[in-house]
Amino acid sequence: MTIRAGLDVGGAHLKVAVVENGRTVAVQQFRCRLWLGLEKLDTALRKAAPLLSRADDFAITMTGELSDVFPDRITGVETIVARMANEFGSKAQFWMGPRGFGSAVDARAHPRDVGSTNFLATAALAARTHPDALLIDFGSTTADIIPVRDGTAAVTGLTDAVRQTTGELVYTGFTRTAVMGVATRAPFKGEWVTFAREYLATMADIRRLLGTDLTDFDQHATADGKDKSIASSTVRLARMLGRDAADGTAADWHTVAAYVHEEQLRSIHDGALQVLSRTPLPDAAPVIAAGIGAADVSVIASRLGRRVVAFADLANPAPGIEPWATACAPAVSVALLMN
Repeated sequence: MTIRAGLDVGGAHLKVAVVENGRTVAVQQFRCRLWLGLEKLDTALRKAAPLLSRADDFAITMTGELSDVFPDRITGVETIVARMANEFGSKAQFWMGPRGFGSAVDARAHPRDVGSTNFLATAALAARTHPDALLIDFGSTTADIIPVRDGTAAVTGLTDAVRQTTGELVYTGFTRTAVMGVATRAPFKGEWVTFAREYLATMADIRRLLGTDLTDFDQHATADGKDKSIASSTVRLARMLGRDAADGTAADWHTVAAYVHEEQLRSIHDGALQVLSRTPLPDAAPVIAAGIGAADVSVIASRLGRRVVAFADLANPAPGIEPWATACAPAVSVALLMN
């Protein structure tokens, strides 16, 4: 029996998937605030040890090289590769985007192919069953929008610098993005109120006010360091409008949250339209929804007039882990793709 672990080493989370003979049997996300130091990765790896100890081989991808703990991205790749090679030795294989998998030596020789190409792994797995599709992976920090055409990822660039111009990378996240990064104003009691340009509230607050249960997915501190109740989320959002929570009713704040949410959805929808304007797909090509924001991706799919397929449907998951298999698509993908 072959047991393989897939690891997606991010700047905010470590995601781990365990695959046994082509079946995804476990997936888990661990907080990893890499911007505070490499020791945060060490802590996450220790917490993941019960999962990792089951594996014979390790498939690794990363976006953590973007963390500002590193002076530049190449240094970040080299540092993370060295840390993972030290942890797993020759059993570690690194995803190198268009080059496929390679050893630590290979990864160090091609750092630009290693860093932040995890979306290509997800697209490669999607292409196995859906040769034409639009993959949208909406995570805690970003949204990847990848066209799959004729069984391959039809991307126009591999770096964030390029992808942020093409619609393929929309830098907006389901939970971690600051509200001021999504909208500049909102309607409140019949008036447009300009937001404070301060880190006072996040999209996690917006989603709590709209009724989304973030218990499993929101692993980071709030903007003010206080609790994650609806009442505290309301206080944080009210500050964005220069107000106290008592200045509005629950319905007033719900309206503000709904507007911000719609602005975020529109930004991803706009990215999808930009991608499709460059790479037209057949009408029957579905939207494959991945990430913790997969439910929002379903909304976008409906606006695009396309059916939606949950990424978990491609991952052969054990019963009960479907939400996490969808949420941690790159980790699942590298584990399933590794030969």
